[in-house]
Amino acid sequence: MARSPSSSVQAAREALAARLREVRLDAGLTAREVALQAGWHPSKASRLENAVTSPSDDDIRAWCGICGADGQAADLIAASRSAESMYVEWRRLQRTGLRRLQESYVPLFERTRTFRIYCSNVVPGLLQTPAYATALLSEITHFRQSPNDVAEAVAARMDRARVLRQGDHRFAILVEEAVLRYRMGDAEVMAGQLGHLLSIMSLPAVSLGVVPFTASRHMWPLETFSIYDTEQAQVELLTAAVNVTAPSEIGQYAEAFDRLSEIAVYGGSARALITDAIGALG
Repeated sequence: MARSPSSSVQAAREALAARLREVRLDAGLTAREVALQAGWHPSKASRLENAVTSPSDDDIRAWCGICGADGQAADLIAASRSAESMYVEWRRLQRTGLRRLQESYVPLFERTRTFRIYCSNVVPGLLQTPAYATALLSEITHFRQSPNDVAEAVAARMDRARVLRQGDHRFAILVEEAVLRYRMGDAEVMAGQLGHLLSIMSLPAVSLGVVPFTASRHMWPLETFSIYDTEQAQVELLTAAVNVTAPSEIGQYAEAFDRLSEIAVYGGSARALITDAIGALG
C-alpha cells in the first residue's frame, strides 16, 4: 500500500531537519549554542532539528551563518520551500475566493501533454458543466467559509477546460461509478452533467473509464488524484492539496492508475453505466 501523501510531506520536512543537524554538527556546536547565538529560545533549535517546527528563510540563513555554512543556505531554503509547497491547506489557497485558484492551474494545464485523472467522489473539474460546478463550488465555499466568488470561479473553471479541445493534450480519466450517482445539485443538474459526460466521450483526446460497483477489485478506491505527465501528481484531501514530485511516489500513483484502468469499463459499457445513472434520477 502506498504511504499517505501527508507522510511524504513529513518525510521531506524530516530530511531538511536532518540537513540542519548535519550543518550544526560539522560546525562543532550544540543546538543550545546555535539558539543562543541566534537570539532564539533555547528549545527552538531542537524543534527545528526534530521537524517539530518548520524553519523560515531567515531561520535557515541565521543557522547557516552561525555554523559557517553560508554557502549551503540557498539550497536549504529551496528544500524548505519545496517541502512546504507539497502540502498546502485549501483555506490558504482559497482565502481570497475560488477564482484565483482555478486560474492558477492554467499554466500547468497548458504545458501538460498527458493527463491521468482519477476521481472517486465528484466529476473531474475538466468535465464539469457550469450548473454542476456551481453546485459543487457553492458547497465548498460554504464549508470552508471562503469569500463568495462562485460565479467568477465557475467561469474560470469552464475557461480552463478549453485544453480538452485545444492543443496537443491527451486525457486518460477514470471515475468510480459512485461519482455518477452522488447528487451534486438537483436531478436536472445531474442529468445535464451525466449527459455532458456522454458527449465528452466522443472527443478524440479523451478516454473516459468508469470503475463499476461490480468490479472484482485488485485496487481499492483511493483519494482523488491527478498526474501531470511524469513531473507531478496532486492529491486532494479534505483539508489540503498535496503536490508530489518525487519520481518514486509519482510512480506509485501511476501504478495505482494503471491498476484502476484495468478494472474500469470503457466505450459502450461505460455509456450504459452513465445512462443507467440518468435513468435512476427519476
